[in-house]
Amino acid sequence: MSNKQQVISPIDGSVYLERNDAQPKQVDLALDLARRAQKQWRHSSLAERKALCRAAVKAFVSNKETVALELCWQMGRPIRYAAGEVNSFAERAEYMIDHADMALAPLQQEEKAGFIRYIRREPVGVVLVIAPWNYPLHTPINVIVPALLAGNSVILKHSSQTPLCAERICQAFAQAGLPEGVLQYLHMDHRSTEALVASGQVNHVAFTGSVAAGRKIEVAAAGQFIGLGLELGGKDPAYIRADADLDYAIESTVDGAFFNSGQSCCGLERIYVHESVYDAYVSGFVALTKAFNLGRSDDQNTTLGPMVRASAADFVRQQIVEALDQGAVAHINPKAFLMDQPGSPYMAPQVLTQVDHRMRVMTEESFGPVVGIMKVANDEEAIGLMNDSDLGLTAAIFTQDIDTGMALGDQIETGTFFINRCDYLDPALAWTGVKNTGRGCTLSSLGFEAVTQPKSYHIKIKL
Repeated sequence: MSNKQQVISPIDGSVYLERNDAQPKQVDLALDLARRAQKQWRHSSLAERKALCRAAVKAFVSNKETVALELCWQMGRPIRYAAGEVNSFAERAEYMIDHADMALAPLQQEEKAGFIRYIRREPVGVVLVIAPWNYPLHTPINVIVPALLAGNSVILKHSSQTPLCAERICQAFAQAGLPEGVLQYLHMDHRSTEALVASGQVNHVAFTGSVAAGRKIEVAAAGQFIGLGLELGGKDPAYIRADADLDYAIESTVDGAFFNSGQSCCGLERIYVHESVYDAYVSGFVALTKAFNLGRSDDQNTTLGPMVRASAADFVRQQIVEALDQGAVAHINPKAFLMDQPGSPYMAPQVLTQVDHRMRVMTEESFGPVVGIMKVANDEEAIGLMNDSDLGLTAAIFTQDIDTGMALGDQIETGTFFINRCDYLDPALAWTGVKNTGRGCTLSSLGFEAVTQPKSYHIKIKL
């Protein structure tokens, strides 16, 4: 069995880079170093940790052009958008740094004569972050920064498609002066990663990936009594009410469905439209979709890049073919997008109507540039269909009646609810999901809870 990872670039199918997988002895050394480093790091001041994290963010952003180009070649993000993830990396990190004092402050209890009582937030120890390829910068930083600020050490295992992202993140923190061993990366295959989770040597695991892989992580962690954060994707819906600003809704939902070639956990995959505006909405949505420029990610004119690999594109194509066989109507001719080729990662966007929930494309995560649009008669039908899923990451309603929209949002089974926007992570809000989307949360002040444990102090001062 080969212990070498090859990154096959979706741009041209070339081997972009190779990395050796860590061997068991290397993993053991990294764990030992992480444990020893954490015992020292936990006693540093929060002010020192914040300063080091800020310096690391600055170092990372200073290398924006290089990181963006590497991102483009590793996973296919169009170069015109790739630097945006570096910016969001910084935005999220800075938010968590700015709010660390409040989030990590001791919880003082009401006065009681003769006693001092409070709760401190203690670091859990060694945090393992298992990061995905689709948003390989801002997904891991959601956990890395609060974990470090809380006094933990971190081991970063990145996707084999984007190993350079792990290296660049760790390089930036090292450049900022982070002590050796506090943040490390390991390149590992799936089996070795599961073994690390099961080793009893890590105290919290933050994983982003598929539901099937999340189940394997849960099995590996069984009996360890460690924390798990699992963000396992979505089949995210939007509802266009009769009173929506159609032009705005069309622009927002087209971007929400097709940004990153649809390879977003919180990307829109199914849209429900009130019958009174259905025809106008579909017409505008299709027209804007046709304006995408499918091409090489390293071309500044490209607005829709290749999917991460040909097999992922073929999976989406199969969903589309099945839906068409079941009566769906396709509104985009793939031949109009010259680079679309069967068996290629270059895939034209597709808009389907006459769809229903018998079809996989409306119930199974596609993770590609396809969206189904259904006509609905009223709010009740829309909410019922939006909740008809075993996933629940985000959901959006487009309406000018904010009060009604908020009331409808209370009925939707989701981790994040939007009105008049979609496909966005606000670092001030908890990023979480329901149902098979997983458990736990990152971001916001609540994001510190997973990487800390409470310790109560009950001190009697009068005898």
